[in-house]
Amino acid sequence: MPSRQKVLLFLSSALATANSLWVLGFCMSTNWAETTMECTRNGTSFSNGSAMITFKLFDGNMNRIFCPLFGSQDTFNVIPKLVEIGGTPAVLHCLVVVLLVLCLLFSACSILISLYNSVSNPYETYMGPIGIYVCSSLSACLSVVALLIFALNITMTSMAEDLVQNFAELIVADLRNKSSQMYLGYYLVLLYTGLSLFAVGLIYFYDHAAYTHRREQERPTEDAPKEIMMY
Repeated sequence: MPSRQKVLLFLSSALATANSLWVLGFCMSTNWAETTMECTRNGTSFSNGSAMITFKLFDGNMNRIFCPLFGSQDTFNVIPKLVEIGGTPAVLHCLVVVLLVLCLLFSACSILISLYNSVSNPYETYMGPIGIYVCSSLSACLSVVALLIFALNITMTSMAEDLVQNFAELIVADLRNKSSQMYLGYYLVLLYTGLSLFAVGLIYFYDHAAYTHRREQERPTEDAPKEIMMY
């Protein structure tokens, strides 16, 4: 049976990963970013309107004020709308969603491996600390990559402009002075990353302590005089 210290550390790791899983699930359902821009009717020289888009991962809200005419307030499904428009923004946004789904999967695997280790002794197999290192580290790395891709898609591509033009119903508008800010959902992914790394740290602490204990048990034999070793 595992020692009390091992049970405590692996259960703590499972709890930390479960909390990170809850955080990621929550952040995937809340607002991630907001983009605003000035809007003018094509051919005019002054700004007479604005457009504001609030992004979640799967849903979005667009508020157009005199952009390009009277404007309107619309809600839309982000992925189908971006696929309809096509181009790089659709590919990048779908990639962000896929990476976060993989994060959920790897975190679930890490929880199962931690719980298994709290009642068993798989030692150096993939179901031991190695499995948790791999799953939790992949979760942390993929979540950071997803954040970078999302920020790039919001700020560097024409995703927001394409959406406004799509809702403008073939009335061409000049869009300029775009500004974006990230919301709670985006920053909560950083908390998810931190909890995943914390889970890795707990298992590393156990693994290092177990290795040190094994070395201390082997040391009397290594340090014994050669005459004693001969007998």
